Parts: sequence; structure tokens; C-alpha cells
Amino acid sequence: MSNNAQTTQAVIVIGGIDAHADTHHVVALDTTGKILGDHPFPASSRGYRDALDWLAKFGLIDKIGVESTGSYAAGITRFLLESGVDVVEVNQPHPHLRARRGKDDSIDAEAAARKALSGQATAIPKVTTGVVESIRVLRLARESAVRSRTRTIVQLRSLLVTAPAQLREQLTERSAAVLVARCAGLRPDLDRLDDPLQATKRALRAMARRIQMLDEEINETDASLKQLVERTAPTLTSKLAIGPGHAAQLLITAGQNIERLHSEAAFARICGVAPIPVSSGKTHRMRLHRGGDRQANAALHMIAVCRMRYHQPTIDYVKRRLAEGLSKKDVLRCLKRFIAREVYHDLKTDLGLT
Repeated sequence: MSNNAQTTQAVIVIGGIDAHADTHHVVALDTTGKILGDHPFPASSRGYRDALDWLAKFGLIDKIGVESTGSYAAGITRFLLESGVDVVEVNQPHPHLRARRGKDDSIDAEAAARKALSGQATAIPKVTTGVVESIRVLRLARESAVRSRTRTIVQLRSLLVTAPAQLREQLTERSAAVLVARCAGLRPDLDRLDDPLQATKRALRAMARRIQMLDEEINETDASLKQLVERTAPTLTSKLAIGPGHAAQLLITAGQNIERLHSEAAFARICGVAPIPVSSGKTHRMRLHRGGDRQANAALHMIAVCRMRYHQPTIDYVKRRLAEGLSKKDVLRCLKRFIAREVYHDLKTDLGLT
């Protein structure tokens, strides 16, 4: 190749992005690892375009390593994917790197680019422009309402403990629903709030009405989620013990682009149900690793527990494995792994990857 051809050959650029709420710091490397430049950009639609144009001026963009693709970098990740750029998801820098080099936005962006360049980072970010993202945000709103409702009920019961005796003795219901209804119907004398009895009635009524509003919000969100989930994953929700709530969580964990998980073993790993050996000497056994998405793990656990009680083939399987000498915990581990395999193939069918 002539010298002229070498000088005109396009430079291959690998980018790295460290994302924050207001700014994204971008670093450009060539294929030898040489830093071509670094620059901060605002976290806005205009900033995303400017960042991509800035990277492109160095040469042909091969791929970009991005931190926090599911949080601070969600917007720029969507923009880059829509622009046809190859994006890889990068974990935060290892503590050893931070101990050696310190930490700032430029260092973190460079570390992201180097992970993408070396092939250490290969994870494909989730697509957040489809129905699964809609399910995620609705589920997030529901979880927030449930937590607020639980916290308010606890506060209401705690307030009753110290309430004046004549009021406390009127509100002895154990059922939360009945207690909330009774408290919502209290009629404090608003002109006598200097009396602790009337002030307590006012506080209890306010808490009870807040709980009722949250109940209504939860019910409305559940109805929307049920409609979306059953339409998106009819195969999955048709299986025993997999209702809209569990199906929603499993959809969120897998993501709209489930092809990013190369096998059902990868899905099991991300759900925290992949077995790992814990053998020593004459003891030979496996256990589930403690990583992965714990909410997905909890969903699989509840599905397994329900099937152990109501699904006859599962009941027969449990009896057989217990007779073979396995503990109940080991049997549950096997069931969760099997259910993860079933869920993965159902999700591939529902998301159009059969």
C-alpha cells in the first residue's frame, strides 16, 4: 500500500461516554488506544447530536462504550441506537482502576472506551422504545404507590397506639381495609384541634384517605399493566402461576430486544438461578449464585412455590427428587432453573423471536 493510501485511510474511532444528569463526557480513541480527544456535552437532544458529530470528525465510528445505559445515559443510548451506532453497555470502572488513577468524568469515559475497544464489554443495552419500557415505567409507578400505602398503614397503626383511650378503643379492627374505612369516616371538630383527641382524629382521617387514594391508583395501574402484559406476552401469561405481575417483571428483566441474551442459560444467569458448584471433598452439590436481578429471582421463586402446591406434575417431581435424597432447597433450585428455561422460550415466542 502506498503512503498516500495510508494517509487517506479512514481512522476507526471507538468512543466512551460517562453519563450524568446534566452532562455527558465523551472520549474518542483510535484502534491502538491513542486518545484522540475528550469533551463534555449537555444531556439534551442537541447535546446528543453534537457528541455524535464530534466523534465522527475523528473518523469512522466503530462502537461506543456507554455507562449507565438504563439510567443517566438512557437518552443518549436511544439516540445512538436510532442513529445506527453500535453501542455496548459498560459497567462502572473497577475499584482498582480508581485507586490507581483516581476518578473524574474524563477517566471514566476513557475506561468505558477502552473496555469497548478490548472486547471486555460486549453487553447489548436494552431497547427502551417499545412496549416493555411502557410496562417498566407503569410497574415503577405501582411499586412506588404500594410502598407509600404500606408505609402509611404502618404509621396509622402506630398513631393508634398512642391515641387517646376513648378513640383507640373504638378502632380495634384487625383488618386493614375495615380500619382504614373507619378512620376515613372520622369527623374531627376542626375548631378544637388544640384538643389531642380531635387532632388525632384529623390525622387518622388524613392518613386513611391517603391510603384510599393510593388503593385507587394501584388498582388503575394494575388494570393498565394487565392489559399491556397480556397483549405483549400471551404465551407466558397462559402458564400456571404466571400472572401479569410476575410476567411484567420477567419482561422487564429480559428487555424488548431479548436477542441480546444469547441463550436460555444467559437468561437464567441474569435471573440469578444459574447453578454454580459448591463441592468440597466428598460433598458434591450445586447452589444458585447470589447475583442477577433479584426481583426476577423473586418472581421465579413465587412461581415455583405456587406450582409445588397446585401443579400435579411439579408435586410429583418434588416427591421423586426428595426420595432421591435432595433437600427441599435443592429441589426448589432445580425448579427455578427449569422455569427460567420455560420462561425464556415463551418470551422469545411472544416477542417474535421463534
